[in-house]
Amino acid sequence: MAPAPALALTRLMLRDFRSWPALTVPFRSRIVLVAGPNGAGKTNLLEAISLLGPGRGLRGAKTAELGRQAGGAPLPWAAAGRFRDAHGGEFDIGTGTPDGGPPERRTFRLDGVPVRSQAVLAERVAAVWLTPQMDRLFQDGAGDRRRFLDRLVWALEPHHAREVAAYDNAMAQRNRLLAQERREGLRVDPAWLAGLEDAMARHGVAVAAARRGLAARLNATLAGGVTGAFPAARLDLQCPVSAALDSAPALAVEDGLRADWAACRGRDAAAGATLTGPHRADLLFTHAPKDIPAALCSTGEQKALLVAVVLAHAALIASARGFVPLLLLDEVAAHLDAPRREALFAALAALPAQAFLTGTDPGVFAPLRGLAEALRAAPGALVPDADFPVP
Repeated sequence: MAPAPALALTRLMLRDFRSWPALTVPFRSRIVLVAGPNGAGKTNLLEAISLLGPGRGLRGAKTAELGRQAGGAPLPWAAAGRFRDAHGGEFDIGTGTPDGGPPERRTFRLDGVPVRSQAVLAERVAAVWLTPQMDRLFQDGAGDRRRFLDRLVWALEPHHAREVAAYDNAMAQRNRLLAQERREGLRVDPAWLAGLEDAMARHGVAVAAARRGLAARLNATLAGGVTGAFPAARLDLQCPVSAALDSAPALAVEDGLRADWAACRGRDAAAGATLTGPHRADLLFTHAPKDIPAALCSTGEQKALLVAVVLAHAALIASARGFVPLLLLDEVAAHLDAPRREALFAALAALPAQAFLTGTDPGVFAPLRGLAEALRAAPGALVPDADFPVP
């Protein structure tokens, strides 16, 4: 039996969250299986758990979209979890819309006390996840892969989200001013544009450096064999700003960006967008043992590569943050053949991490009998599965 997890969710409470009118469920095992038909609320359950940490959860949904619908409008919602930390102590985290507040506003509480910064939550809780939507990562656009990478970075460096937001905000203002100048023929104060480009350079280099560092650390972890029977992926960050940091100090790279953006204002105004910068970065995946791009791999191989990245990322968080994150694996058995499913279950049994798995067929999880607790999901209900005695 693997050692006790450094972080465990021992109870979850939901109120008017997505399809769940009300739910209070204890979790007593290190591996939790949730099986049921499509539409039973399995993914909603994992999403609620993901929202107990910083960020917008595994769907990236807006707060106003999370409340259960009644009369065509979302109800105020709440999600709360009780956690056990590495030392056996307990703490509670709650999130949801404030009573009487607007549906788009979200608040947090730690042990009943309001939390002003999500960075406070990041010090206590982390989760990594794998969802069916991520299966399209290798065929989707660069923006999807860039957002995927940024989520990985944020789990290790909570301030990264602020840097990305600050860069995007300054770029949006620059684009708006250039468009106004081109549309109305009024010359914008160059100092105003220079100030925005300075902010873009400072925050953009910080973003590129964080992405570069995370990709390098993940590659080292993947090459170290932590993924067991899963093929190691190799990550290649396609970003001129990140590449420039290989041979020049950050301040010099910032200066280069400022000069480039100042020289290309006319081009960007005509295009209606800033055409160069870290917002154009892409993340490429390679099946390392075969040395072929992930986009050319089979569906099963692509799923296996994603599992490898998630396991390596969890190992990185454990090393850097001092606790193992929760693993949220939605329909993870889909596209995995029997040997790879067994390899996944063996990896989860060996990891000191609490894992939540969902699926439509409980029989797929039969190898985990005696190791996992299982729950059957139906609309509005979650009950223990008698075929899986609690270990």
